[in-house]
Amino acid sequence: MATSAHLIVGAGLVGSTTARQLAEQGEQVRIVSRSGRGPDHPRIERFAADAVDADRLSELADGATAIYNCLNPAYHRWLTDWPPMADALLTAAERSGAPLVVTGCLYGYGEVTGAMTEQTPLAATHPKLKVRADMWRAALAAQRAGRIRAVTEVRGSDYLQAQSIFSFLLGKPLLAGRRAFVPGPLDVPHTWTSINDMAAMLITAATDQRAWNRAWHVPSAAPLTIRELATRFTEVVGAPAPKLTTIPGPVFRAAGLLSAMLREFQTTAYQFDRPFVMDSTAATETFGLRHQPLDESLRETAALLGGLPAATTRRPATV
Repeated sequence: MATSAHLIVGAGLVGSTTARQLAEQGEQVRIVSRSGRGPDHPRIERFAADAVDADRLSELADGATAIYNCLNPAYHRWLTDWPPMADALLTAAERSGAPLVVTGCLYGYGEVTGAMTEQTPLAATHPKLKVRADMWRAALAAQRAGRIRAVTEVRGSDYLQAQSIFSFLLGKPLLAGRRAFVPGPLDVPHTWTSINDMAAMLITAATDQRAWNRAWHVPSAAPLTIRELATRFTEVVGAPAPKLTTIPGPVFRAAGLLSAMLREFQTTAYQFDRPFVMDSTAATETFGLRHQPLDESLRETAALLGGLPAATTRRPATV
């Protein structure tokens, strides 16, 4: 299978958006998921495979332009699921010679003061947070040892369109005009990342050699507090003004006994207790990428939650 194509492992919203952006640019794409699902497009081939199957991933990566790790196991399974997946992808990159691009996050930094840059130390000590930092350290060590051609990690903050406190807990109540209950302070600045901007940065990191062998932050909109973001969201979609209530700590901890997602969120709740700001100046200045307009991202969020017709996914403009 030596035909040149981009191999995307993971068909969630990040992987699917990346596949669509590449296909719309005229690129051939192979997208891999356990179920074999993925976007319907003539330039996208869908394959069913397990992300821990290094032999199958290596076969699919043969001749690949780049390999994209767009996986995201359930939060409560990170410690068990991430290491074998990461090892399989490193093996596929080693055997194929394709650059490996990893969809990263900010957890590896741990609790920080001040804005995070790509030079902020990966100082997380909690096992769930440290596993992401360890994955990056292992991949970079493999590249420096000559095992793989190139590796890059693209780090974003909480996504606007999916997989964040906003989409999980606020979006649907706000669209319906109901009170939203938030497990954290309402007035702490926080960076929010568009899925489309993550996809655009992943593609840039894969195809521009200036991006290789280091981490990059995704160009993202200016930080907003939860209250500010909720207000902007309701204004953009024409919903009633937001009604927000912070969940008391003891109640939130008790809810974690019943919900694995809420229980795991307690590990990362620190990011809402103090300013959690990501500086993406390096990517903006190096590659000329600009973040998707916030209102456009929020309309897409509403569409994904069933509140508005879907907007057209696009790659952010360059300068």
